[in-house]
Amino acid sequence: MNTEKIVVLIPAHNEEKAIGKLISQVKKIIPLVYVVDDGSTDNTAIMAEQNGAIVIRHQQCMGKGAALKTGFNRIQNPPFEVVITMDGDGQHSVSDLPVFLDAIGKKKKAGIVVGKRTIKGTNMPFIRRLTNLSMSILISILALQWIPDSQNGFRAIRTNVLKGMPLVSCHFETETEILLRASWKGVKIASVPVSTIYNNEKSKIKPTKDTINFFSMLLKLCFFVWKKK
Repeated sequence: MNTEKIVVLIPAHNEEKAIGKLISQVKKIIPLVYVVDDGSTDNTAIMAEQNGAIVIRHQQCMGKGAALKTGFNRIQNPPFEVVITMDGDGQHSVSDLPVFLDAIGKKKKAGIVVGKRTIKGTNMPFIRRLTNLSMSILISILALQWIPDSQNGFRAIRTNVLKGMPLVSCHFETETEILLRASWKGVKIASVPVSTIYNNEKSKIKPTKDTINFFSMLLKLCFFVWKKK
């Protein structure tokens, strides 16, 4: 697929150690990279700009979902056909980008392609593995299609899927909201195998707060669907 029609979007908060190398590697495959600096207090924005990314800044931390929404809004003009989202901490391997490019070119009926990590055999804590699996099962049931790694933010999204999708969430649950709303619109979601990189980084997920945010998002979505009817 022509990479001129593709943009990489990276939401980032305090990722100065990894963001520069990540961007320089990505640009060797996909030239255009947007970084939404979500209120970082370090040199994330500077490192991103120095390595060739277009940087959009939030003055304060608004959440990963809010950063994604800012990025999605920006790439509507000029329009791109596909946006690939990656995390800024280096846990997504740049070597997997061609896998997404190949999949988005061949899987014409898929509106979203999500990376599927192989968790077994890694040093990811058991509780985190269990959470990933249970959430994937729950979200697959709600989406009415199997999404084996629903918590993976490494994905390719056709931008027409995002049109007319006013997202109601602002944090980590936004990635789930996108999958659910796309599924309910009849969008097919495909998966491709990707590398598993886990180096005992401290997760930015706050279990209690983000669980509340998740169920709050579900309630808002149910109300939104009911209101449309």
